[in-house]
Amino acid sequence: MHLGKVIGTLTPCIVYEGLEGVPLLLVQPLDGKQKPSGAPFVAADSTRMCGFGELISYESSREAALTLDPWFVPVDHAIIGIVDDVHLLNLNGER
Repeated sequence: MHLGKVIGTLTPCIVYEGLEGVPLLLVQPLDGKQKPSGAPFVAADSTRMCGFGELISYESSREAALTLDPWFVPVDHAIIGIVDDVHLLNLNGER
């Protein structure tokens, strides 16, 4: 599971069978401190509830394809949840 932020939407001109009604969102991957970490990518929103600016968790590769119904549609990334907050602990277990 990875952390990211929704920074835009994508509207395809042709929709692959199995992805009808699934929003495609542009996601900026983030590190644990919520700083950008890599290039933005397109992710299928398996929650169907994410909006612009939301902090999300996502999966990649095979796990992403398993999040949608039907399984194994051709996606590289899928949003699996909306993150309310992130709390980092130091080595002593303190915030």
